[in-house]
Amino acid sequence: MSSSNLSLRMYRAVESVRRFLWLALLGLLWHHPVYAQSPAVNLSTDVGLDQRLGEQVPLDVTFRDEAGRTVTLGDYLGDRPVVLGLVYYRCPMLCNQVLNGMLKVLRVVKYDVGKEFDVVLVSIDPRETPDVAAAKKESYVRSYSRPGAEEGWHFLTGDEAAIQRVAQAVGYRYVYDPETDLYAHPAGIMVLTPEGKLGQYFYGIEYFQRDLTLALTESSDNRIGTLVDQIILYCFAYDPTSGKYGLLIMRVIRVLGVGTVLLLASYIVVMSLRDRRRAAARALGSTNLKGGKA
Repeated sequence: MSSSNLSLRMYRAVESVRRFLWLALLGLLWHHPVYAQSPAVNLSTDVGLDQRLGEQVPLDVTFRDEAGRTVTLGDYLGDRPVVLGLVYYRCPMLCNQVLNGMLKVLRVVKYDVGKEFDVVLVSIDPRETPDVAAAKKESYVRSYSRPGAEEGWHFLTGDEAAIQRVAQAVGYRYVYDPETDLYAHPAGIMVLTPEGKLGQYFYGIEYFQRDLTLALTESSDNRIGTLVDQIILYCFAYDPTSGKYGLLIMRVIRVLGVGTVLLLASYIVVMSLRDRRRAAARALGSTNLKGGKA
């Protein structure tokens, strides 16, 4: 066997092992909550994302936006739903995966950031500045590439007290590890109603178009979305344990039953009208025939 063939086989073997390990890692991320881990952190007690469905986020808490302006969380609420994420912009690993997962699903969701809903990201690191936030925003808005997104996508920074108020309100538990200068934190995003109440939670770094679309439709109190969206939303219900929407079979049966009745009623009406037209045509033909014999 030539040395070139041997090298090629070794390369293919290494690639196979690499792909297997990568797929195995993806499988673990898919089925389990994802955390930025630190040896000094007890993940079971210090880090987590506890659902606070229906609870109000603090609207008066003060931050700075990416331009350095003083804003409150309530400035971004009142008109439309908000996708809320807690991250930090210099995070070397997990936060980028959360942001990339968010960007990926937002690209395929039919609603537009800045039009039907807004995105608000809050840095959990009080040392981060508006300049860091601005650079992050520029990168993601450019990648999202939809008109008006810069008006609806907000990257905030603030002091420790402000960050803690929001984190505690949404059930976001995280901890700073001074040994590594990193934060151990959960991965996930939330959807707020226009009033600022917690509607849905989505865990991990991979989010699904159907689930986010339904969450935005539901959180908007059906003010966005088509009739088809409303029907789909009726047939699905949010499952807090999984952070996803599940099919409600009884509702599906009701919808199909109503649809069947409507189809039958339509068929009966159409057939009745057709029979009447045929009877009228026969009557008219008989009259013409009698008139011709006379």
